Amino acid sequence: MIDELAALGPTFTLDQAKRVLGMEANIAGGLLHRLEKRGWVERLERGKYMIIPLGAEKGKYTLNEFVIASMLVNPYSVAYWSALHYYGLTEQPPGVVFIQTTARKKKQELKVLGLGYKIVKVAERKFFGLRREWIEEIQIYITDREKAIIDCLDLPQYSGGVVEVAKALKRGEFDWERMVNYLGRFGNTGVNRRLGYLCDYLGLDVDLPPVNTKNYLLLDPTMPGRGEPNARWRLIVNLDEKSLGELE
Repeated sequence: MIDELAALGPTFTLDQAKRVLGMEANIAGGLLHRLEKRGWVERLERGKYMIIPLGAEKGKYTLNEFVIASMLVNPYSVAYWSALHYYGLTEQPPGVVFIQTTARKKKQELKVLGLGYKIVKVAERKFFGLRREWIEEIQIYITDREKAIIDCLDLPQYSGGVVEVAKALKRGEFDWERMVNYLGRFGNTGVNRRLGYLCDYLGLDVDLPPVNTKNYLLLDPTMPGRGEPNARWRLIVNLDEKSLGELE
């Protein structure tokens, strides 16, 4: 029985267990509850489980956090600060795993096996730029480098702030043609302006779309709203000189 479940992979759902075992949902659920008590499976979330390998101890064994993330919502992509850290674009690890989706999820913040997960729902037009990566023999989806930058400038609160994005831009190599294409698809003038300002500050020669608005917005909405105006990008530069100086 456990062998049949293990054949599904390191993780499985109640629906998969029901099919492979040929049982009704209530019977399969009861069986999984007993297997969990015996330390053979671990419940990740309602209707979602992982196999505990032979010799491993329940409560101490876990899977890679991105593999677990792939079980929590569908469709999904590991995104924001988690993507930046995966690509080595930031040294500061996020305290939670950030997941992007277009689906509704009753709980946006979850704790699974002691680790936090933050699920961020976005509009369909913002859900693209995914790539596949193999982790622990499981294929997971993660936003590519260019999309990670755009996502983080759209919602800097999920990236550690604009300074972390600036560090990523300085540290990494990017396909700028793809980045500009993504900007057009994303359709958010705020992202364009923040990226334009950071490229100017870092001396990156990138041809970004011009700004066609008279309104100003904050460079970093996670910080207090005081700062100097930047007329070219219509931004209030609300980061202190010490923070920006770290980028030089």
